[in-house]
Amino acid sequence: MFSGIIETTARVVAVEQDKENKHFTMACDFGHELKIDQSVAHNGVCLTVVKIDGDRYVVTAMDETLKRSNLGQLQPGDEVNVERSMIMNGRLDGHIVQGHVDTTATCVNITDADGSYEFTFEYEASDEMIAHGYFTVDKGSVTVNGVSLTVCEPTRNTFKVCIIPFTYEHTNFHHIKVGTKVNIEFDILGKYISRLASLQNNTAQ
Repeated sequence: MFSGIIETTARVVAVEQDKENKHFTMACDFGHELKIDQSVAHNGVCLTVVKIDGDRYVVTAMDETLKRSNLGQLQPGDEVNVERSMIMNGRLDGHIVQGHVDTTATCVNITDADGSYEFTFEYEASDEMIAHGYFTVDKGSVTVNGVSLTVCEPTRNTFKVCIIPFTYEHTNFHHIKVGTKVNIEFDILGKYISRLASLQNNTAQ
């Protein structure tokens, strides 16, 4: 479990294709503190550390993860948002993030908000996705590339988030442009409520 508060960014050192899987060698300043089998969120995707070499470590993503997220597009030199799993006796500064990316969204607009930035993202929407809780609500929470954010002006298939300069500079948001694909994890509480409502509607019918 994660909070969506990014610790730092990691650099992709190497990408190795292994049948349907990809092994990513990453480098970051806390790499030497990691342990084998530890969970680390990469652009919001929970991956397991399988090898460590100094500040470098290796994680593996399987085909399902590559299809559902933007990890399959990573190339050596790319910058990735990383967060280690949450310490349960600490403060929850963001929101409850599972590290299970639901889908990807595409940046369709960026506005300079006189010091901060407004990003608008668009994702595929359907009645089935909405029934599973894949939607946003005004002032609700959403995770974008692992960053816990507050939703503004949501529509059926778009939402806006406001990024302060610190977040812009210390995450890979400064690399996002119009057309960039990002990972999205919708609020887990909304998913459970939507699932319960769907079951109740089916029972009533």
